[in-house]
Amino acid sequence: MSDHYDVVIVGAGTVGATLACLLAGDGFRIALVEARAQAPDEARDPRVWALTLASERILRRAGAWRRIEPAAIGAFRELEVWDAGGGGRIRFDAADIGAAALGSMVANARVQAALSAELDERPAVTRIRPARPVGLHFRADGVEVALDAGGVLRAPLVVGADGADSAVRRLAGIAADVRGYGQTAVAADLRTEIGHGEVARQRFLPDGPLALLPRADGRCALVWSTSPAHAEALLGMEEADFRAAVEEASEAVLGRVLEAGPRAAFALRLLRARAYVRAGLALAGDAAHTVHPLAGQGVNLGLLDAAALAEVLVQARAAGRAFGALHVLRRYERWRKGDNLATAQVLDAFKHLFGSPLVPVRRLRNLGLDLTDAAVPLKRLIMRRASGLSGDLPAIARPGADV
Repeated sequence: MSDHYDVVIVGAGTVGATLACLLAGDGFRIALVEARAQAPDEARDPRVWALTLASERILRRAGAWRRIEPAAIGAFRELEVWDAGGGGRIRFDAADIGAAALGSMVANARVQAALSAELDERPAVTRIRPARPVGLHFRADGVEVALDAGGVLRAPLVVGADGADSAVRRLAGIAADVRGYGQTAVAADLRTEIGHGEVARQRFLPDGPLALLPRADGRCALVWSTSPAHAEALLGMEEADFRAAVEEASEAVLGRVLEAGPRAAFALRLLRARAYVRAGLALAGDAAHTVHPLAGQGVNLGLLDAAALAEVLVQARAAGRAFGALHVLRRYERWRKGDNLATAQVLDAFKHLFGSPLVPVRRLRNLGLDLTDAAVPLKRLIMRRASGLSGDLPAIARPGADV
């Protein structure tokens, strides 16, 4: 195995693996450092991604989308949001923007398996697993990455796509601002009495939002953000009690909950890396930013990071520029940092707005939901932006890029 590469990517989750596929497709030699020996098992990983149309296009260009069985892709055509503290309600319909769907629901494990299969057929990608970085040495001619499994990798550029607790970010000396939300997300698969009808639903409760996301097989993926104490109670309940709790919290919008799968919990926090880049290094995905999951935007922001970084690197190399140089990587940082920050701020504001028990605030937010629901042009703008039909998108994520 060679120890010299064009790019060393640390982290083989959805963002890191997608970036590896994109760059390998443009002739870069990649070392992909993976903490796990195997991709996650769907039976043990209840996470489901609400993928935007832009994310679908990125995964299609990476070669992964064609590897996901159509039966495992659950399109959602509508999104319904309402407030437990009043009668305010808003509904988004893909037909209003001339789209067949607002996005797709796909299990994380399915996306990971598809990316892993694609990586196995990319000779330009060397997969190094299980391994973790224990040291970074920045030199004039590139970066050296020391691994816990032994050996040193060398490349002009290292990308940290290794999650919110990024070792790459820490080893590079990049500080991050972290704030806990005081919430824990409880996730589980549900089988309900009434079919979901390809509608994603979200009800804002005093302790956090409860989302019912449509899956391809007719089930719903539950993501219930609540207080840590309540989350612990939900995890410890007998299944019948848990099903009853979900029915009550969701106003039985899908009738009785007939079956609930294994539950998992994730502490929620806001993270912002103070810098996305330094000479010879870039951060992407959760290593650079995390947001509240109430709109399901986390993985979509990370995939946009991957596509934007790939575009910047490919264009730099085609122009004969050193793609690991700081002035090149700054373009990626300027492109993505502002958009990610704006999204995080909007989601943060929604979290606090809908978490307020104050009567005037409750009345205001319900009025806002109803007024927005009636403002069709505004709803169309929101839908186009949220679904990946507009905005400052990488070329491969734009409408028509997959035609």
